[in-house]
Amino acid sequence: MSDSAARDRDAVEEKSAFAHPEIAPDRTVAYGDHPDQVIDLWAPSDGRTGMPLVVLFHGGAWRAPYDRRHVSPLAGFLTHRGFAVASVEYRRGGSPSSSSSSGKENAAGRWPETFDDVAAAMDALPALAARELPEADLRRTVVAGHSAGGHLALWAAARHVLPAGSPWRLPAPPPLRGVVALAPVADLVTAAKLGICSGAVHELLGGEEGFAERRPHVDPAVLLPTGIATHIVQGCDDVVVPQAVVEAFVAAAATAGETVGLTLLDEVGHFPLIDPSTDACALVAEELEQLAW
Repeated sequence: MSDSAARDRDAVEEKSAFAHPEIAPDRTVAYGDHPDQVIDLWAPSDGRTGMPLVVLFHGGAWRAPYDRRHVSPLAGFLTHRGFAVASVEYRRGGSPSSSSSSGKENAAGRWPETFDDVAAAMDALPALAARELPEADLRRTVVAGHSAGGHLALWAAARHVLPAGSPWRLPAPPPLRGVVALAPVADLVTAAKLGICSGAVHELLGGEEGFAERRPHVDPAVLLPTGIATHIVQGCDDVVVPQAVVEAFVAAAATAGETVGLTLLDEVGHFPLIDPSTDACALVAEELEQLAW
């Protein structure tokens, strides 16, 4: 497919993914004092208990205009498939009542607040879910994320292998059944070289001057092996986060002695993975089921 045809397809797929009406959560809980430190919770409406829990991180290049609301249709879709869902909001570049670490109004991410929030949300979730989401079986927790959220999902599962002295490091692996990352920004060096999302990777780490120093703390491609089951779903026609990014991560994992599952979808771009009307999204649910059960 030509570049122009791929970009035309991407525009159509993005429009479809964002056309679904927002689905209100059953409840929203706070894990901190900032307005963005909240988690939306959904549970199946049929009264069942013992459901696997999907912890969901939305994408959007770590930038404020994209928040958790755009993945609420995906959350609703997953509850119909028998999951409980916790959709995490976190501070992004240009978040309300804040300035980004780079000084740009709509920069990608905030350092270190974006990572502070992911760590805090994951640490708070067991108690919050036990209290507010009793339908969920926390022993069957899977972390998932799309695009920049896929990066954060992989990072959340790798905190026990962070460099010594990191404020986010865990003393032991988190109690997860696994990670399903959807077109994730999984290798920051490759993503930066490709200039994805208009230089979002360098902005996330505070500019090129901060890249080398900060990358060992936040790049999933160096935080290996994790010992946690990991599966990636990637569209072959993705022009937002190209296939080369996830292939670099899978190769890094193999070098570290870890096998990462990779499902490549022909004639699929970036957004069908979170679009409940697509076969690609149904496949994502199947991958989550495989790990959760």
